[in-house]
Amino acid sequence: MAEVRHQYASVRGHRVFYREAGAPDAPTLVLLHGFPSSSRMFRQLIPALADRFHVIAPDHLGFGNSDVPPVDEFTYSFDSLTDITEALLAQLGIARYAVYVQDYGAPIGWRLALRTPDAITAVITQSGNAYEDGFVPDFWAPVWAYGENPGPLTEPAARTALSLDAIRWQYLHGVARPELVDPDTWAADHREVNRPGQDLVQLTLFRDYRSNRPLYPELHAYFRESRVPLLAVWGEGDEIFGPDGARAFARDLPDAEIHVIPGGGHFLLESHLDTVAGYIRGFLTTATATATSAAAKPLGS
Repeated sequence: MAEVRHQYASVRGHRVFYREAGAPDAPTLVLLHGFPSSSRMFRQLIPALADRFHVIAPDHLGFGNSDVPPVDEFTYSFDSLTDITEALLAQLGIARYAVYVQDYGAPIGWRLALRTPDAITAVITQSGNAYEDGFVPDFWAPVWAYGENPGPLTEPAARTALSLDAIRWQYLHGVARPELVDPDTWAADHREVNRPGQDLVQLTLFRDYRSNRPLYPELHAYFRESRVPLLAVWGEGDEIFGPDGARAFARDLPDAEIHVIPGGGHFLLESHLDTVAGYIRGFLTTATATATSAAAKPLGS
């Protein structure tokens, strides 16, 4: 089993936790987690990849073991979470990397790619949405309503996402074999997002999620122009970001590798770890070899 190192860094005055494994001189893969989890969601994937890749998985500020500054001391937005991630990677000396995005990790990963396109060697998206096609209307309607008109009429529906039942549902919906999903996952997430002051952090990010949609046209142009290698691995039963969101990547990246996994849900790694890890290993082996070859070519060749 690969050695996984549990580390902290001081980033812009905040303590940021990250998991790290693999040789630092191997191709780097940055794993960006979603709501309501943390880098803990990658606890089994990291050792499955660390024999071949240098893996970094931070906890976003406000999640997991990273600092949770109060909302009056830190501006919680996807732009600011990207700032922290970008600064962490710079501090660690990571200039080129593949990125794995899931849920909230996607708008952070997309911003990183748009800011520094040449840094991204490949993209793995697992329920990391980039198209209107991916939004399941029944799930997103209360989020859009709260973002557009926050107040006592819309906030209660948004707050339900912080309940134990809602977090359990995120892990189990669409999963053909729910007995494979460790109940510690939703129990830990529920405990963490209900720490004092956490409700205000999460509500702020719910309101800010609408800021991601206007980025999509620029993101699609980045896909078309960069032709970045992309792997989409999606649970067929995901009722948050539906599988049409996975298929949509082919519009802008015709060579994208897309797999919709029967019996899988939103947190696909919990029930289909080996399947996802197998796709990633094959995809990244080819993508990183291509990126290394391209980087080694002389200018003008």
